[in-house]
Amino acid sequence: MRAALTSRARAAAKAAPLLRGPSLRQATRSYGEFPSLVINSAGYHPQGAFAEAQATFLNPDQAAVDRLKVLLTEANAGIVAHFYMDPELQGVLSKIDYPHIYTSDSLAMADAAVSMAEKGVKRVIVMGVDFMSENVRAVLDYQGHKDVEVFRLSTEEIGCTLAASAETENYAAWLEKARKTGKGLHVVYINTSLLTKAKSHSVVPTITCTSSNVIRTILQAYHQIPGVVVWYGPDTHMGANLRTAFEAMSQLTDEEVRAIHPEHDRASIKKILEKFEVYPQGTCVVHEMFGSGVVRKLREEYADCCHTAHLEVPGEMFALASEAKLVGRGAVGSTSDILKFITARVDDAVQKEGPQTVRVTLGTEAGMITPIARSVRETLTKADRPDVNLEIIFPVSSDAIAADDALGTGVVPGVAAGEGCSVSGGCATCKFMKMNDLDGLMDLLEAINAKKSQTLLRSYYPKTYKESVAGRSAAEVGGETILHMRSFQANAQLPSELVQHVLSI
Repeated sequence: MRAALTSRARAAAKAAPLLRGPSLRQATRSYGEFPSLVINSAGYHPQGAFAEAQATFLNPDQAAVDRLKVLLTEANAGIVAHFYMDPELQGVLSKIDYPHIYTSDSLAMADAAVSMAEKGVKRVIVMGVDFMSENVRAVLDYQGHKDVEVFRLSTEEIGCTLAASAETENYAAWLEKARKTGKGLHVVYINTSLLTKAKSHSVVPTITCTSSNVIRTILQAYHQIPGVVVWYGPDTHMGANLRTAFEAMSQLTDEEVRAIHPEHDRASIKKILEKFEVYPQGTCVVHEMFGSGVVRKLREEYADCCHTAHLEVPGEMFALASEAKLVGRGAVGSTSDILKFITARVDDAVQKEGPQTVRVTLGTEAGMITPIARSVRETLTKADRPDVNLEIIFPVSSDAIAADDALGTGVVPGVAAGEGCSVSGGCATCKFMKMNDLDGLMDLLEAINAKKSQTLLRSYYPKTYKESVAGRSAAEVGGETILHMRSFQANAQLPSELVQHVLSI
C-alpha cells in the first residue's frame, strides 16, 4: 500500500501545476545563471531545473497526505522536523491537518517534542540528523517523559560533516589547550553528538548553543564571568562570523551596544575580541560552498536583491548579507531568522499599493523553500494580492540536480554524487538530511502499527552511548550541556553551577 501511495505522490507531484512562460516573465526578470522560484497567490513559477525540482513537491498528492494522517493517528505519534527536510516529505507534511507536526530549526525541535508528550503523544519521530534525535531524547528524559519513544527515519547512521569534525584528535587537542589556558568556557554548537558534548564537558565547562542563541550566550558569558575565555566550536565559519559581528559591535555607540545586551558597551565588546577563540577546522558541506565565486556573482548581478545568510556560511556571504542587513535589506542568523525576515518583507509589500516583487537570495540549504512557500502563499491569498510576488534566488549552479527515474521529472535537487553540491555553483542540499524521506516515514509508521518486533523498532532509536565519561554516563554528562542552554533560554542567565564550574578551574 505504501509503495503504491508514494509512487502516486510522485506522479501527482509531476503533474502539479507549475506556472511557466508568460506568467513567469510577468512576475520577474531573468537573472544570470542562478535558478529561482517565484511565489505568488496563483502558484509557483520556477526558473531552471533546480528550482523546478524544488517546486515539484509543493503540491503533494492528497492520497499520500490522507494515508499519512491515518498512520500517525493510529500510532499516536508526533513529528518534529528540521527545515532542511526532503522536499517531497516537507510538501506532504505541510498539507496534513494533524496537531502533532512541527517543523523548525534545531533549537525548537526538543521543546515541540516535550509539548507533544504533555498532550499524550506516545512516540516522537525526529526528522533530522542524529544529533537532533539525541537532543530530543535527552530533553524528553529530563522533563520526565522517558516512556515516550523517540525514532529516527533510518536504521543507518544519519551523519553530519560538521559534527564529525568535533570527533577528531585535533578537536580534542584544541580542548586540552583550552583547559590549560584556564578560566575557559566551551560554547559548543548543537550540531554535535551527545558523546562529543560529554567528552568536551569533562575537559572544559561546556554549554550548548544554536545559531539562534549563540551571540546572546557568548555576551552573557562575558558579563557573568569576568575574565572568561570563550572557546567556540566546531563551526569555523560561524566562529569567524561571530568575530566579525563583535568587531562590528565594537564600532557602535554605547547606546547601540546596550540595545543588543544591556550590560555591555563598546569597551567591553573590545575586550571580548581579546578572549574569544574559534576552532579552525570545522565546516558544514552545505554552507561551505557559499564562497567567493558565488558572492562575486551576487554582488555583480543581484545587487538589487535582499540577501540572507545562515551563520554557518563562509565570511564572504556573511559580509554580503550583513551589509544588506544594515540598510534593512538582509538577514543573518538562524533558519528561523531568515524565515522571519522574508515573511516580514512580504508583509511590507502587501501594505503597498500596486504590483510588488520582493527578491531574496537564499544563503542556506534549499529545503527552506517549503516553509517559505507555505507562509507566503497563505499571506498573499488571505490579503487577496495576486500582484505581489516573492522571488527566491538559489545561489547554486542551475545544474545542481541529479537524475531520478522513479520521479519521472528526471531530476531532484542535489548532484549525482549525493553531497548536494556543484563545483560550478554553490551547494544545493544536505545528503544527510535527505536520508529522511516519505518512503522511510511510511515504512516506520507501518512497522509501528503492525507491532513489528522490538528489535526492528529499536534499530530506529537514537544512538545510545555505553561509554562512561568522568564517572557518569555519556548521556548524563552530554545532556547537562543541553540543560545549561535550556536554563539560559528560560532565565536569560547562565546557570550558577556552570559559572561556578568555570571559576573553579
